[in-house]
Amino acid sequence: MQVWRRIQRQNFNSWEKLAHFLQLDPSHFPEILKTSHFPLNLPLRLAQKIQKNHWEDPILRQFLPLQKELQDTVGFIKDPVGDVPARKAGKLLHKYQGRALLLCTSSCAMNCRFCFRQNFEYETEDKSFDEELELIAHDPSLTEIVLSGGDPLSLSNATLDHLIKKLSRIPHLKRLRFHTRFPMGIPERIDEGFLELLSSTRLQVFFVVHINHAAELDVDVASALKQILRLGIPVLSQTVLLRGVNDQVAILKELFENLVDHGIIPYYLHQTDRVRGAAHFEVPEAEGRALLAEVSQQLSGYAIPKYVREEAGMPSKTTLHYDKNKCTDF
Repeated sequence: MQVWRRIQRQNFNSWEKLAHFLQLDPSHFPEILKTSHFPLNLPLRLAQKIQKNHWEDPILRQFLPLQKELQDTVGFIKDPVGDVPARKAGKLLHKYQGRALLLCTSSCAMNCRFCFRQNFEYETEDKSFDEELELIAHDPSLTEIVLSGGDPLSLSNATLDHLIKKLSRIPHLKRLRFHTRFPMGIPERIDEGFLELLSSTRLQVFFVVHINHAAELDVDVASALKQILRLGIPVLSQTVLLRGVNDQVAILKELFENLVDHGIIPYYLHQTDRVRGAAHFEVPEAEGRALLAEVSQQLSGYAIPKYVREEAGMPSKTTLHYDKNKCTDF
């Protein structure tokens, strides 16, 4: 068994074990959601970064199921980004011109409580990608494929290599994009075999990591991503704006600055998707605009991500503009 698989087996999936590990005050236990269709799943590395007996820790808030998730809030639905109507095959979503998204797996290294795909009915019986590859091959308008899920890095190197080689044989494809959160919890996943398969494809690869707080980025994570950068592959980041996690100027500034210091370009700051159960994470858009306007006064332009919202049925992400008169121009 590969090292990263053994490490993954150390994930916390029991709230009792996590509460004991973090020495949480039992007075908070009634607030924890004991069972859920979307279970607790937290890598040990991230759990070790959580301050002991700190109920409001920004990493803990992202992963611990709470009773608040059962609240029925108007506007928060199962499929807020329109994945279901965009589904062209079991594992293929086609929303935007020129690119399609391949749902490689339902598995993730961790379960974020605000995940917009937590209710998605994945195709788990058919382990091949034959139908999806056939559709991609017969659509010359597609030039880019996004590997998502779940998390594509949950697949073995052998499975990924087989898939990427098949995609590389489709002549109209030019680019391949990974969307992953895996390195934040298990950076050991970026192993020699994975780096080799990235460097062997003719497709231009883009590697996009999901990170929400500077505490998630440590020396080992940065070192793993640096290996991808050394291959000439751009590494970008996506961040979700979350109440109680990163909804402060200083926190966002620290995150974006740390990212660019390691050669990672902030790509998107997402308005929280309105998935059922995640209402307690939402930051009002006006507040988000004000936050990013303030951050933009303090950092170089390349360190400022685009603030966006995904709307079902729209041809692209919707940019949430902030007052440009408050932004730096250097």
